[in-house]
This record gives sequence, structure tokens and C-alpha cells, in this order.
Amino acid sequence: MEKIIFFGLVIPIMAYVLYLGGMAIMNGFKSKEANRAEKEQSESETDEISETASEQTSTLSDELSKLNDLKEKGIISQEEFEKAKNKLLNN
Repeated sequence: MEKIIFFGLVIPIMAYVLYLGGMAIMNGFKSKEANRAEKEQSESETDEISETASEQTSTLSDELSKLNDLKEKGIISQEEFEKAKNKLLNN
């Protein structure tokens, strides 16, 4: 009789403890996956920002080169070159 009562109480309690442990482990895996996805997203955003910055830098240098060519060819004056250069650099 004592064994029946013992196993009647111990087995459900052990099953509940195993259930809680399994749920905790699964929540840990879900959180880890969410953190990984968030990290990858932030890294891709950082890469996009750096690519945009490098594109803007190359565009700016291209524009300055074009302005310099125009000045050297005599199409624009030194004063016009300085104004256009300052306008590009301030934007």
C-alpha cells in the first residue's frame, strides 16, 4: 500500500519537474535564436550604412574631380569652383 501511494505521488511530481525543465530549455533555445537573428539584422544594417557612406564619399570625390576638371579647362572660374566646392562639402 505504501509503495502505491509513494509511486502515485512521486511519478506525477517527477513528470512535472521534467516538464518544467524541458520548457525552460526550449525557452532558452528560442531566446538564443531570437538574439542571433537580431544580431544578424543589426550587422546587415551596419553593413548597409557603411556601404551608403562609402558611396557618398565616392560620389563626393567624383563631383569634386569634375569641378576641378571644369576649372582647369577654364569653363568655370576659381571663385565659382570655390562656391561649388563649399556647397558640396557643406551638404
